[in-house]
Amino acid sequence: MSRSIIILPDDSAEPLLNAIAGAQSSLRVKMFVFSDPSLLEAVIAAHKRGVKVRVMLNPERRDGEKENDETRKLLEEAGVDVKDANPRFDLTHEKSMVVDDATALIESLNWETRNLTETRDYAIVTLHKHEVEEVIECFDADWNRTEFTSGEHSHLIWCIGNGRQRLCELIDSAKHTLWLQNERYQDPVIIEHLVRAFRRGVKIHVMARPPHKLKKEKLVEGVSGLRIFQDLEIPIRKLKHIKLHAKLLFADDARAIIGSINFAPGSFDSRRELAIEVDDEPILKRLRKTLHEDWDKAHPLDLSDEGLLEELKESDPNVVEDLGIAHGKGK
Repeated sequence: MSRSIIILPDDSAEPLLNAIAGAQSSLRVKMFVFSDPSLLEAVIAAHKRGVKVRVMLNPERRDGEKENDETRKLLEEAGVDVKDANPRFDLTHEKSMVVDDATALIESLNWETRNLTETRDYAIVTLHKHEVEEVIECFDADWNRTEFTSGEHSHLIWCIGNGRQRLCELIDSAKHTLWLQNERYQDPVIIEHLVRAFRRGVKIHVMARPPHKLKKEKLVEGVSGLRIFQDLEIPIRKLKHIKLHAKLLFADDARAIIGSINFAPGSFDSRRELAIEVDDEPILKRLRKTLHEDWDKAHPLDLSDEGLLEELKESDPNVVEDLGIAHGKGK
């Protein structure tokens, strides 16, 4: 089997730890946030047994928060080769690992303990030579600060590059169903293509985070995107049994895109992101089961004026103006 899937938190950190422990010659890790102690210990152990380890970390979030400083310090103290991600991008949101130039993991999850234990996340493990080589090529280009171009014949899905095009192609190809799990629904082009899919009869299921989980500067776009779906009577649900961090598109029970890409302009236009499209039946079978279970355990998202006022009154005291809610609503 040349591809497989890791579903979190169901599968735990064990598959990731096993992959690191099995490395014999090299590890390339590119990560937005890396703070989980067990994964850090495994990477350092690989270095100590002679594996060539290179770790690329996003230096800080756009607000200046530096979440990887402690990990970087510990890696450097252990002698691991570690670098900041390529400064060409606003930030590097890609989450990937390549083991022994032979196996690549393309992930939605950060290497944080909460993404291993509390959030719905996915990772695709691929042994496909051309896919692994593409991840290596991009890693080495970012490491050496040289140019990497995904190109129209790229097997994988990259931002900056072919990301928006490839996601829209999958949406446009859907004939029957589309399942979506994402934190953000802000990109107008993605929303436009989803609206067109709905109008041609595709049944769409949207799973999203509740608005109070959005950062204030992203609230207007995030809520507006979801309310467009609501106006079309596309069902929107929030997970209750688990937190949502995945970035997934699943079309016609036949093709899925999984990776780090949020449906937001910044993800497509200014960040380093990576995703993969898969059609392997064992993967699709697990995804069908997981998505249906998540949907059944989810609750409808209340995007009415009254619901938004109640939810956001603590986090955004200016919610009436920010979301253009009619005066007097919610009183």
